Amino acid sequence: MSSLGLAVRDSATMLRRNLLHARRYPSLTLNLLLTPIMLLLLFVYIFGDTMSAGIGGGGPDRSAYIAFVVPGLLLMTIGSTTIGTAVSVSNDMTEGIIARFRTMAIHRGSVLIGHVVGSVLQAVISVVLVGAVGVAIGFRSHGAGVLEWLAAFGLLVLFATALTWIAVGMGLVSPNAEAASNNAMPLILLPLLSSTFVPLDAMPGWFRPIAEYQPFTPAIETLRGLLLGTGIGHNGWLALAWCLGLAVLGYFWSTSKFNGDPR
Repeated sequence: MSSLGLAVRDSATMLRRNLLHARRYPSLTLNLLLTPIMLLLLFVYIFGDTMSAGIGGGGPDRSAYIAFVVPGLLLMTIGSTTIGTAVSVSNDMTEGIIARFRTMAIHRGSVLIGHVVGSVLQAVISVVLVGAVGVAIGFRSHGAGVLEWLAAFGLLVLFATALTWIAVGMGLVSPNAEAASNNAMPLILLPLLSSTFVPLDAMPGWFRPIAEYQPFTPAIETLRGLLLGTGIGHNGWLALAWCLGLAVLGYFWSTSKFNGDPR
């Protein structure tokens, strides 16, 4: 078998291992998934009328606010679920299984690839579940054709891949699972400091550049434009640049740490 075939085979084995772990220990994924769902219900049913009136400058329009907030919560879901990746990688490093893998005749990169692909699959499934909740409470996509839906799906997968590689690096540098969870906390906090819940022009002037040019806001605005048929502007290029930049950074960070750390 060729080296490429061995790499694919070993990566598939590691992917199956990580999916089995996720199935046997679903509490972490469930807890992280509940955060965006609870925020969605909270902001729609508790703050929805007030937020929609303040944003639109008119009367309360809950359906309009649902359309506004759901794309941001889909991206926040990805940030939440990838925290589980950091914890899983840290557990592998501290429990000695990685040291055992290093003594076996398997492709060295398959361990990380299994984590990344497994995490992306879990993130996509989580996004589908949160999206289903959004549809159940009234979210509707207007002006989105087949190409827009394909582009939206591609953006979600690319964003999940980028954040997953960053989460893998965080897990590798963390001494234990608790530290990995804390190190990955910005993946949940950054969406709160973006345009998830309020538009940029409703933010204080001093804070607007911080929210506008961080990774989540361009991706949220791009996804919002694709699903709602509104303008995307320069956000599409910014989102793509952030995704590719974070993916490359996370990949080289993770592989260098994995190959050089003898833990």
